[in-house]
Amino acid sequence: MIPQGGSIREIREVKQRRQPSLTYRLDLKNKRISGRIDGLEAVKQAVYKILRTERYEHLIYTPNYGSELISLLGKDSGLFHSELKRRIQEALMQDDRVQEVTDFDVTYLGDSASVEFTVHSDFGSFRITEEVKSNV
Repeated sequence: MIPQGGSIREIREVKQRRQPSLTYRLDLKNKRISGRIDGLEAVKQAVYKILRTERYEHLIYTPNYGSELISLLGKDSGLFHSELKRRIQEALMQDDRVQEVTDFDVTYLGDSASVEFTVHSDFGSFRITEEVKSNV
């Protein structure tokens, strides 16, 4: 039997809707899930989780989730500085709520580095400091 109707010309406009950012609140101090968060607080938590998840390390996450910061340790300082910025931007821009990542300041502390930057999201901007260090 040959299907009837439904020609290609009858394609309707597809409207994309943004998913809500409502999620569970991680209580890192007590190692519990406590309540829910939305908006800017949800974005801050997402940034925290993305930067602390090494990309390709956990099968539960897609290959687009996480960061690739650990492999930068021990590299030349010029390469480290430019790649650190690019990898952080690449990791965070996978979240569609993040519009831009700017204003990087990197401080070297022996075999680790501290990087401070600003995340601009749909819900507002915030400054964050992240330490990249060897887990050895």
